[in-house]
Amino acid sequence: MLQVSIVGGSGYVGGELLRLLLAHPGVQVAQVTSERRAGKPITSTHPHLRSKSALRYVSASDLAPCDLLFLALPHGEAAQRIREFAALAPRIVDCSADFRLRDAARYQHWYGEPHAAPEWLARFVYGLPELHRERIRAASYVSGVGCNATASNLALLPLARAGLIDLTRDVIVEVKVGSSEGGAQASESSHHPERAGAVRSFAPTGHRHTAEVAQELDLERVHLSITSVEMVRGALATTHVFAPGPIAEKDLWRAYRAAYGQEPFVRIVRERQGVYRLPEPKILAGTNFADVGFALDDTTGRIVSICAIDNLGKGAAGTAVQCMNLMCGFEEITGLEFMGLHPV
Repeated sequence: MLQVSIVGGSGYVGGELLRLLLAHPGVQVAQVTSERRAGKPITSTHPHLRSKSALRYVSASDLAPCDLLFLALPHGEAAQRIREFAALAPRIVDCSADFRLRDAARYQHWYGEPHAAPEWLARFVYGLPELHRERIRAASYVSGVGCNATASNLALLPLARAGLIDLTRDVIVEVKVGSSEGGAQASESSHHPERAGAVRSFAPTGHRHTAEVAQELDLERVHLSITSVEMVRGALATTHVFAPGPIAEKDLWRAYRAAYGQEPFVRIVRERQGVYRLPEPKILAGTNFADVGFALDDTTGRIVSICAIDNLGKGAAGTAVQCMNLMCGFEEITGLEFMGLHPV
């Protein structure tokens, strides 16, 4: 059994990691840390795991060596302590934003501060298997991927690979997100009376996940806009690009099938009838699937590409476990087979 531990396990991503790892047939969760809750059972913050585990939180100072370490810490903490963590495990999957960008100057531009360990940036592989599967297999250190960047990258990837984006024009991405994206700690804006019934423009410009899309797809004229809507789990990226020349719907089908025909967790959703004709995050809650669809305005050459995910699943913990499977020789889908629920 692979011995894994989680640093920062009391948040929503930590809870999702626990849910997946406790059911994984090849893994034993050795330790889970939380400084504020050390000594308390993990079920004090993750009640859905009752009867599944008797683990209690420990302080990070009590961590023992293990085979692989998951980091689910607040922004900036993993980079400050990466040498300490690397001494405990030969493999690390970091779910934070600390090691997603390869360039320290770009990191400082988007995050407003110098990187605490710039020499480590090149040692991490960007952890989206649909982009870097073979590099992840050989990696010792894998970064997390922003949930909004995951949905945006997967929506745009088929078009970028097929050369179907006019790079002289702006690429616009509008992402609608649920409340769990804000994390487990309540804030004034997440207070229920302020949140209920809201459709709130959270970051109309300048969202940090823009940097990941620009980096991974080599799109310098890409712009993300984030809107908060009343759901708990989920992210829906709706992207708008223009084709560089005449295009037909069959060209799009060819591009999407070439990109995702063999992908275990990406499904092309474009039905002619029914309620769920295009991707919707609601039916993906708890899954590691990304549903991708498209529409073509053939009068202007505008392509609308859509991707729906569970921001805690495919947008965070699910992809982290998928990366662990690749790094450690498990079948890629192991522990991630949950198909979702309907109705919910």
